[in-house]
Amino acid sequence: MKLISWNVNGLRACMDKGFMDFFKEMDADVFCLQETKLQAGQIEMDLPGYYQYWNYAEKKGYSGTAMFTKKEPLNVTYGIGVEEHDHEGRVITAEFEEYYVVTVYTPNSQRELARLNYRMTWEEAFLNYIKSLDAKKPVIFCGDLNVAHKEIDLKNPKTNHKNAGFTDEERACFSKVLETGFVDTFRYFYPEMKDIYSWWSYMFQARAKNAGWRIDYFVTSERMNDALTDAKIHTAVMGSDHCPVELTLK
Repeated sequence: MKLISWNVNGLRACMDKGFMDFFKEMDADVFCLQETKLQAGQIEMDLPGYYQYWNYAEKKGYSGTAMFTKKEPLNVTYGIGVEEHDHEGRVITAEFEEYYVVTVYTPNSQRELARLNYRMTWEEAFLNYIKSLDAKKPVIFCGDLNVAHKEIDLKNPKTNHKNAGFTDEERACFSKVLETGFVDTFRYFYPEMKDIYSWWSYMFQARAKNAGWRIDYFVTSERMNDALTDAKIHTAVMGSDHCPVELTLK
């Protein structure tokens, strides 16, 4: 079973940069998107063989998630059931027989950490949400988590310390997720691999210089470890300032 996650940073723009070629090539069982930047009716996706699920932000041209699945889920929900956090289209959960699949676009703490306090309330609420799912059956959650967990996960850790995405607070929240019984699947397979990133700034030729951050993840319930076969980061795939990430399961 193959799952793909990609922050497309505007799906309509990404469609003009080869999105469908990659989508068809991957032939994934589940394909998750973040930052679609769409409202209902702004795009028609012709995806034969897939069920489509969309969560739109109330604010136009902002945030938003989508999930495309070959197998019809038992149930699909939108948001995390907390009013404060469910206006920005950040979460879709699909329930299958053996596990849940969640696509998530975690709020960015923004410049000068303007939204860090909000981010902390989100982190607590989202962790409670995935724990509540995990109590029923295993969870696979993926997406742009807007945090580089360790120094190995970004090119310039010293100069970015305390910047959005690499604050002690955000990193501690991700540590707490792992301590709660979840696994960062890329590090599960490649604990020491350096210079592999999933996001590069559009400024300063960051991608050409590979001055990136690994902020896109597949995270799974620990008890799924025996089913994990590989995790990949498709660094060569263009079309967004993020690249797609992949998880394969037995």
